[in-house]
Amino acid sequence: MRPNSPIKFFAGTESRYLAEKIAKSFGSELGKTNVLKFADGEFQPSYEESVRGCTVFIIQSTFPPADNLLELLLLIDAAKRASAYNIVAVMPYFGYARQDRKDKPRAAIGAKLVANLLSAAGVDRIMTMDLHADQLQGFFDVPVDHLYASSLFVPFLKRLELENLTIAAPDMGGTKRANAYSRFMNTDMVIGYKLRKKANVIEDIKVIGDIENKDIVIVDDMIDTAGTICLAADMMMRENASSVRVCATHPVLSGDSISRIEDSSISEVIVTDTIPVLKKSPKLKIISVAELFADVINKVYNYESISSNFIQ
Repeated sequence: MRPNSPIKFFAGTESRYLAEKIAKSFGSELGKTNVLKFADGEFQPSYEESVRGCTVFIIQSTFPPADNLLELLLLIDAAKRASAYNIVAVMPYFGYARQDRKDKPRAAIGAKLVANLLSAAGVDRIMTMDLHADQLQGFFDVPVDHLYASSLFVPFLKRLELENLTIAAPDMGGTKRANAYSRFMNTDMVIGYKLRKKANVIEDIKVIGDIENKDIVIVDDMIDTAGTICLAADMMMRENASSVRVCATHPVLSGDSISRIEDSSISEVIVTDTIPVLKKSPKLKIISVAELFADVINKVYNYESISSNFIQ
């Protein structure tokens, strides 16, 4: 980034709610864009102000539909063709991150494809939060600022002052994340593992570790259908846990997830606003990532260290 290059913020259509908060926290305003829509559903984003020589931050989470990803790509391309000096894609939620490997024959690796598309469009830097797997950063040939929602969740959990706090991983794949929380907060940790009688159908969940009379907090990068987490919470309460809470960064909340949460033994679900939460529930607590992203954007723009923002 060129020193003293003007900085401008822009937003994709579906992430404007968050982009406005990030720009306000930074002390700026969103730039003007326009999306021309054709009768057949095709669309063409454009900038309604000059970006020549500017450092441009484009804020857009790439949750479904795929139009959100395509709009981000088109905005990057438009900025490049308009002679922006530097283009940073701020993707609080990086969609397709679960497609990070070939887990069966003839399957696509969607996360790598998206990384290639962003590079081809002309992005110079990526800023995101809680990737499904840390190693996804290696899919990019440009710098990646990978933020962690733990820097928001940990202070929240400390304010609860839970007497017998224990961190839980919902499955074996989440052990690294849960271990980071438990080490930082100096608490015990337990691990859930799924029992399946046939593919894609979870028959039961067992827990490795002591949960009796414990205040359990399950940590995960996203909550989608909420099936696994609700099953785990109900099992933990049957095994005499004192309470079960969930901290999940990205509130995907597909299908009947909200009704599952409300019917479960979960006392509270803490999420961020990386994805717009359209379904409401008294059990849902939303923490905004706007100030965190604004602070990191300021430090990146001014070539300052961002390591102090990480609680891993």
